[in-house]
Amino acid sequence: MTYDPKARSRVITEGRDRAAARSYLKGIGLTDEDIKKPIIGVASTWIGTMPCNFNLRALAQKVMQGIREAGATPQEFNTIAISDGITMGTEGMKTSLISREVIADSIELVTRGHMFDAIICLVGCDKTAPGAAMAMARLNIPSMMLYGGSIAPGRYRGRDITIQDVFEGVGAAAAGKITDADLTELEDAACPGAGSCGGQFTANTMAIAMEFLGLASLGSAGVPATDPEKDNVAVQAGHMIVQLLKSGVLPSDILTKEAFENAIAGAAATGGSTNSVLHLLALAREIGVPLTMDDFNRVSHRTPVIADLTPGGHYVATDMHRAGGTRLVAKNLIAAGLMHGDRPTPSGKTLAEEAALAEEGAGQKVISSAANPFKPHGGIVILQGNLAPEGAVIKLAGTEKLQHTGPARIFDREEDAMAAVTARRIVPGDVVIIRYEGPKGGPGMREMLGVTAALVGQGLGSEVVMVTDGRFSGATRGLMVGHVAPEASVGGPIALIQEGDQITLDVGACAIHVDVSDEELAHRRESWTAPAPHYTTGVMAKYAASVSSASEGAVTVAKF
Repeated sequence: MTYDPKARSRVITEGRDRAAARSYLKGIGLTDEDIKKPIIGVASTWIGTMPCNFNLRALAQKVMQGIREAGATPQEFNTIAISDGITMGTEGMKTSLISREVIADSIELVTRGHMFDAIICLVGCDKTAPGAAMAMARLNIPSMMLYGGSIAPGRYRGRDITIQDVFEGVGAAAAGKITDADLTELEDAACPGAGSCGGQFTANTMAIAMEFLGLASLGSAGVPATDPEKDNVAVQAGHMIVQLLKSGVLPSDILTKEAFENAIAGAAATGGSTNSVLHLLALAREIGVPLTMDDFNRVSHRTPVIADLTPGGHYVATDMHRAGGTRLVAKNLIAAGLMHGDRPTPSGKTLAEEAALAEEGAGQKVISSAANPFKPHGGIVILQGNLAPEGAVIKLAGTEKLQHTGPARIFDREEDAMAAVTARRIVPGDVVIIRYEGPKGGPGMREMLGVTAALVGQGLGSEVVMVTDGRFSGATRGLMVGHVAPEASVGGPIALIQEGDQITLDVGACAIHVDVSDEELAHRRESWTAPAPHYTTGVMAKYAASVSSASEGAVTVAKF
């Protein structure tokens, strides 16, 4: 059966009774010929508050050029974005994960309301890619994604730097290792222009995941934000979404269990962010794929790290692009039988066919083969134990230490922990517990890059463990355990830990335990009471009332 590329928009644009609708459309410059063509929504997450998405307004024009050239009519609309980096360490950071749901909801609403025949989503900072993908899954119409690209590295005293260096510089300055003037010099140099954070942090991790899922064209994300070639990539994306619409390929055709395994492998092989666990679980739930925390351990364990990227390695995203990019990563993983090469991509070629087009940079040292990896296993590990019965997540980046036992240092909010770190009250051996920062308790599951970077900057990255029901930035490195579930605000075991309790982390055994008997924990639970919510009105309260556990992707759940 032939797919009708205008099946949805006909309802809005055709017939005598749609004269008023056509009149409105003519009021924004569309002609009768434009209205007769398929209408494609161009969802942009441009915002003027951060470099990550700052180039998307101009990039959208190139996408729309490509759509027109391919014979369809584009209609641009915008949604929100929150800068994780700017809001980090403040109450504002609580809005970041919540924004993922708002992005998904808003793209869904505009697309359903205007009955677009297809959509293409332009994304940048961390929550925009998963939010857009969740909307695509819900709508299940021909869809694809274009990532705005990575920022160029900054230059500081003859070396490349990223924003990670600034966060860690804060801790180094507090420890007296560098001066405030040095920190200002780092601050001035780290972000030279538009683009998302340059390391294999959450934005770049999710961009790679979207390519390996099949929602974005392989190799498109790697072209840096300020590279003139990005305009050509955008025009080609416009052509591609029209072809995808004509072929009738839907997200439900693309987002299979095998596609999710490819995305997990891509994140693991590049030393990607722990946030990929949260976002891929959420996306799988939207499309109805049975993805669990155990799948991440299984795929990550069999997948070696073959890209030497910060924060655990030495190179940044622009280096990987020059080395051969995601095509080369995919080619090497497929050759080792570690990826499903038969999965479709937006170009119409399979993943294996796209990977075969890889061009390896001469003498590159960024991407290795699976036979000669930088590490034998992927960096993402799911932990379980009496401290995290539903699971927790750790990323092995920047540390080789796999075991630790030490006393709990208890903090009921991030700011209190940061104050203790900067005052040098955390010492080697400590296990820093930051709780009541989960999806419901925060609300919003804040990232803790300020605290983790300060610990690393003080030289404690491998000497101190941090455990939280909140999240970590993709730039985090060291012994940092996040996503502890159940969270403290619902009475999870992390709420019952007391100052000085012995905590044991054993990454090899995928375990995290508190040395307290089940009977003692039950006794403590009898006297525990849930804290009052931080917000009782507005979007924050609405989110806290409806959000699920981090072990389920921290998605908002309708209650009927």
